[in-house]
Amino acid sequence: MSDRSAHIILAVDLGTGGPKVGFVSLDGTVLWSDHVEVATEYGPGGEATQDAALWWSIIRDATRRGLAEGGIDGQRVTGVSITGQWASIVPVDAQGRPVGPCVMWMDSRGAPYSRKAFGGWLAGYRPRVVLNWLRRNGGVPSPNGDDPIGHMLHLQHADPAVFAQTRWLLEPVDYLSMCFTGQAAASPASMTGSWLTDNRKLGVLDYDDVLVRLAGVDRAKLPPLLPTGSIIGSVTPEVAAELGISAAAQVVTGSTDMHSAAVGSGAVRPGELHLTISTTSWISCPMPSKKTDVFHQLATVPGLDPSSYLLVDMQDTAGRALEWLRDNVFDGLNYDALTQLAAGAPAGSNGVIFTPWLKGERSPVDDRQARGGFHNLSLATTRADLVRAVLEGVAFNSRWLLRYLDRFAPNSGPIRIIGGGARSDLWCQIMADVTGRTYERVADPLNAQLRGAALFAGIGMGVLRPDELRHLTPLDGVFEPDAGNREVYDRLFAEFPGLYKTQKGMFGRLNR
Repeated sequence: MSDRSAHIILAVDLGTGGPKVGFVSLDGTVLWSDHVEVATEYGPGGEATQDAALWWSIIRDATRRGLAEGGIDGQRVTGVSITGQWASIVPVDAQGRPVGPCVMWMDSRGAPYSRKAFGGWLAGYRPRVVLNWLRRNGGVPSPNGDDPIGHMLHLQHADPAVFAQTRWLLEPVDYLSMCFTGQAAASPASMTGSWLTDNRKLGVLDYDDVLVRLAGVDRAKLPPLLPTGSIIGSVTPEVAAELGISAAAQVVTGSTDMHSAAVGSGAVRPGELHLTISTTSWISCPMPSKKTDVFHQLATVPGLDPSSYLLVDMQDTAGRALEWLRDNVFDGLNYDALTQLAAGAPAGSNGVIFTPWLKGERSPVDDRQARGGFHNLSLATTRADLVRAVLEGVAFNSRWLLRYLDRFAPNSGPIRIIGGGARSDLWCQIMADVTGRTYERVADPLNAQLRGAALFAGIGMGVLRPDELRHLTPLDGVFEPDAGNREVYDRLFAEFPGLYKTQKGMFGRLNR
């Protein structure tokens, strides 16, 4: 048994759809995993919340179950690593217990307070505010309220009872880390979506006074910052005993799904791209320096270590669009059946174009009022056309984003692809054909972020070196663009950005 395989990491990937819990050895092997769904509660005014206490209950149960079902010796669990959704806020008391629901990343109830704090005429901001943020941080909080600043301001001004009970305002990954350790701690990576650190100085572990003042948030409720990927502490004896794992297991600082995806894809050298198709989608890569394209929502954030950056962008609806189609149009079909159906339609879906902006869009356009749709339907349109059009629509949006990303971080090499959507050979081939790029699929792409979280812990614990990550990430497929499909996809993509431009005014009028 190698030293790497002797170490087992309890990894948690908290997606929007619920937590995935797994045990991963530090040779990259996923020994056991399970996913439990959690519903998002939607309400008036843009409300979107989840029960954070339920996450912790599910994780405790899944950990015990995983040890038993996987035949894993809990005393070999040497580390705990949390990754997942970000730009959400969990209000907790001094002991780390939630005093209210998690305000999810798509919750926009903070919009009135965000606009009052920093809104204005320059792309939605007051000029002095946006220039300060771009210079110091590289990103800017949204005047739409659907980010941690908006969530904090909403709790502060609209929910004073919860706010008064709150000791810490935590990202979900930091909340779960506190459940294991009893300590409130965050990192520049986990606090990426708050845009409150001076990213010109990655070694400074503090919030920027100017940005905190401009945001109008309560600094006293922000968690202390530790270096990205460092050790917070050991699991508390009570938690270790309840779960059946070693009390010596070390907990590393939480990471966003974007950070763990980079590690889990093996694309960890500067400029190496990975693309994720999960509930949402993004294209990212490590970057050597701070950079921002404010017009297309591209920015660099604190990266995989205290000396590097990571490109951030976000396509709001990807796998979620296929989920919507399944639940509302093809009730009863699972994802495999849907993609098999899509394979019966030709490339280009007989001219049907789907725009995947079912919850608005963030990159390459920032418009929460945008909405999706099927375009160019006819009496001849089939069920297969509709499903394939959804897969192609997500790919068209990625091609639109790549247009600007190629200027921001030029790289013509292969793109590593991961996420639940990447399990489909058809969807991977559509991505290659539509974007004209080669994709390398990571083996077991559904668990890539779980594996990435574990390997990230291995680095923090000193067991792994960053230069070993690419070799610990096996591939199981390479998808080259099919030249025979280029003409049809070029013709359809030529219409795609224009569909947004011509409907933008309508979106604004109908979705105020």
